[in-house]
Amino acid sequence: MSQTAFRTIPIVSAPTPSVDGARSGHKARAHLKGRQATPAAIAAVRALIGPPPDDGHRRDLLIEYLHAINDAHHGLPDALVVALAAEMRLPVVEVFEVASFYHHFEVLREGDTPAALTVRVCDGLSCSLAGAGALLETLPALPALLGNGVRVIPAPCVGRCEQAPAVQVGQRAVARATPESVRACATNPDSSPAAPHPDFTDHAAYRAAGGYRLATAVACGEHDPEALIAQMESSGLRGLGGAGFPAGRKWRIVRGFAGPRLMAVNIDEGEPGTFKDRHYLERDPHRFLEGVLIAAAVVGIDAVYIYLRDEYHDCRRLLQAELAALQADPPFPLPRIDLRRGAGAYICGEESAMIESIEGQRGEPRMRPPYIAKVGLFGRPTLEHNFETLYWVRDILERGADWFASQGRHGRKGLRSFSVSGRVREPGVKLAPAGITLRELIAEHCGGMADGHELYAYLPGGASGGMLPASMADIPLDFDTLQPHGCFIGSAAVVVLGHQDRARDAALNTLRFFADESCGQCTPCRVGTAKAAKLLEAPVWDADTLNDLCEVMADASICGLGQAAPNPIRSVLKHFAHEVGHSAGVAP
Repeated sequence: MSQTAFRTIPIVSAPTPSVDGARSGHKARAHLKGRQATPAAIAAVRALIGPPPDDGHRRDLLIEYLHAINDAHHGLPDALVVALAAEMRLPVVEVFEVASFYHHFEVLREGDTPAALTVRVCDGLSCSLAGAGALLETLPALPALLGNGVRVIPAPCVGRCEQAPAVQVGQRAVARATPESVRACATNPDSSPAAPHPDFTDHAAYRAAGGYRLATAVACGEHDPEALIAQMESSGLRGLGGAGFPAGRKWRIVRGFAGPRLMAVNIDEGEPGTFKDRHYLERDPHRFLEGVLIAAAVVGIDAVYIYLRDEYHDCRRLLQAELAALQADPPFPLPRIDLRRGAGAYICGEESAMIESIEGQRGEPRMRPPYIAKVGLFGRPTLEHNFETLYWVRDILERGADWFASQGRHGRKGLRSFSVSGRVREPGVKLAPAGITLRELIAEHCGGMADGHELYAYLPGGASGGMLPASMADIPLDFDTLQPHGCFIGSAAVVVLGHQDRARDAALNTLRFFADESCGQCTPCRVGTAKAAKLLEAPVWDADTLNDLCEVMADASICGLGQAAPNPIRSVLKHFAHEVGHSAGVAP
């Protein structure tokens, strides 16, 4: 892995300046340029990350090191950032640029006092429907409730929509939060982590039930890789993170490039309304890990990097423990597996932005081509998968492609894990046939609508997937079925609105989210999302300007964030025009 070179600037004596020298702008320097690290700051950094090895600290571990400092000091004291740059032989500005990109890092200037505890109140759509706004008004107004030095801030979706309103107290999650439950957690934020889910299967139980037998057989050459790829292709399994690219075809493509090959696993799960990966990770992590190892053996992967969103602190501790158990008693020689921690950036759910983050960079999407299957992580061919895609690999290969493909409804194939939240009686992850309709999903899996609510609208694919009225609740929910209606299923994050809710408010919530989460790399997204969010505040929407903005964002943005941000706007103009003072639909 490449290491940024460090150029030493020699210390020289300053000569007497001449008129000609002054005019020419040339001046010898009598000291090192820029701010220098103090011995105390270097010692503090080394206490957290260790001294540099002989070949220097790895550049790709920068974000992990920033986390170590941030956790210990409730922020990033700028003196320690300078020291970290010196220890890693990186320009100070480069480290500051990375640190300032991520929401969960806060650079502390000299004299700044960090918050002793940060309380993040999710203001995503599902939590807003459940009363997050009232919490944000109540908690800061009650310092005696939380204590001195506690900061309360709004936060984007934390991936607990079925537990709305959700709050993060430091690194602890509070489900269905109330002022009292937040206070209880705030008074003891460092208490023992949450207990495992009652349905949790640990390493020993998984192995005892036959876990890793298939992965062992594949790794030992007992199965033909081409036959396994063909089986995956026949199953119809597509990427379940949102893009929907056929999983088997992806294996075949990456396997076709010369090694070494790498794998990047996306568990960033930042799409508002999505929580299915966390649901399965809390219950059966080894089914996912066996899928990782099978894919690695078939494709010929040398190292695996698992990227887990920072909000999932309990999941990180759980996965660290189960990985350690697996590596302590491996069923066969394992590839290297690195668990990496996100830092609060929705954009890192985009595959190339995630790769940049794993490399220790700002999480900005790459221009394509080349695609990451050919030139990905550290410049190598990279197999990128969502958590849930890998979760199904073992079952498909053991039970057969037809088992999975036969599960669909209304002419569709396979199973889908729907993250359902909003105005339903029983929110949660619902495993249902691909192609089920929203009306069927609510009736068969969610116990119907919540008391006092009638179906008004729904978001079929989270914040990015657009919005449809109740009159269109009989469309099969699957890849390719919603595009003709201006929507898509994405990660199958279904948010249900009742007759007392307004579609325009949901659109404003999502546009504010996009504006806050835009990485800023491209102008159409950076400026377009902020401008659109402001326009959506008007009682009567400026449809012409909004349509122009939507067209520019969709056509000229680099990645899916800016390209999909117009979907909620277009949906409201098309299906809910009466809410925004219009009778005509969206422009074609």
